[in-house]
Amino acid sequence: MSTRSEFKPVKIFCGLIYAREAAAEAALAPLQETISAIDDRSPAIPFAATDYYRGEMGGPLLRRFVSFREWLPPGRLAAIKIASMRLEETLAAAGRRTVNLDPGYLSEANVIIATAKNHYHRVPLADGIYAHMEYVLKDGGFQFLPWTYPDFKTEAYLDFFKRLLETYRRERKEAFRKASDG
Repeated sequence: MSTRSEFKPVKIFCGLIYAREAAAEAALAPLQETISAIDDRSPAIPFAATDYYRGEMGGPLLRRFVSFREWLPPGRLAAIKIASMRLEETLAAAGRRTVNLDPGYLSEANVIIATAKNHYHRVPLADGIYAHMEYVLKDGGFQFLPWTYPDFKTEAYLDFFKRLLETYRRERKEAFRKASDG
């Protein structure tokens, strides 16, 4: 018989797609107010995987990832996505987004991104927000899924997520050691 247990806290991150660095920077302080202080960021990576955002935001487009210091329960992801959607609206100019925000988390088992778009492989979370599993963590690394976005298979993205996984594992060990000591 199985028993229920609390979900373990996860490492939150956010992907930002933008054409102007100022738009991305304008999103960072409100994201930190919603989530916690930023503890890492990727370099700006050219975003050419799709033209989906180009009509709205112009180009050339860039993607940057940031991660946040405080670990949170995975159940908070839907609320974080809703807050990020409101922030996109707040930062919009002439009715067009200047930045696209894709919050997600890394757990000991996978990388999940929140989305408002349903598809056959996505799981409802709450309030019209779905979980999109980008990677599973297996055999010590990232395993792609049939629906893993092509840009998430690139070394530039994987560099960030490998570093995030290292940070997650180090912080988890430190938390376990502190709990054992005290």
